[in-house]
Amino acid sequence: MFTPSRYFYIVNIERLEYPALMVQIQKNSYHHGDLRESLLNAAEAALAELPVEQVSLREIARRAGVSHAAPRHHFATVGQLYGELVGRAFERFVAALDEAAGRSFDQSPAARLQAMARAYLRFAEGNRATYGLMFGKRAGVERTPRFMTAAFVAWSQLEREVTALVGPQRAAYGSLHVWSSCHGLAMLLLDSATPPNIDPDHAVEAVTRMVLAGLQSDT
Repeated sequence: MFTPSRYFYIVNIERLEYPALMVQIQKNSYHHGDLRESLLNAAEAALAELPVEQVSLREIARRAGVSHAAPRHHFATVGQLYGELVGRAFERFVAALDEAAGRSFDQSPAARLQAMARAYLRFAEGNRATYGLMFGKRAGVERTPRFMTAAFVAWSQLEREVTALVGPQRAAYGSLHVWSSCHGLAMLLLDSATPPNIDPDHAVEAVTRMVLAGLQSDT
């Protein structure tokens, strides 16, 4: 509750010009839901700079500007926090691929999948740290309900689109083929490991076209 006495206190702090104290008050005044998101954002930022083994709840709390005990109100372990972070990343991943497919001028199954493949690789490039947890280093990542649900939705999204291209009988392995090709190319591009005569931008288009053409040729 915002009482007159609290208002008087804050006004006097401003008059005395204690900016450091004001910043500390702001940092510690998270709403319950804001703290959770702030911790996930801090974890994502930490993972972009540090090896996963060096990121602790204490480090995440420091970056979020809260006490080292604050994360325990939402996450019992750093692995649980990682699980929620991966779940949130999968949700964003699904949304990005859905948007790309929906914006494709050509709404044929092949064109939609081509647009999704481009979005997949853009997501990997723009979210390197969390992409590594989603599809790579999962040691210590707790498979939270959010993680498992979002990962299942991502697979179902791909399988639905591939079904439209090759039919239900071949959808499961066709989806695996598309995913493994996109993931393999993403990892090569992220690691700058493609051969020198390969243009990375052209590789995305060429490889995905070949994958989809191969799927269609067997129908």
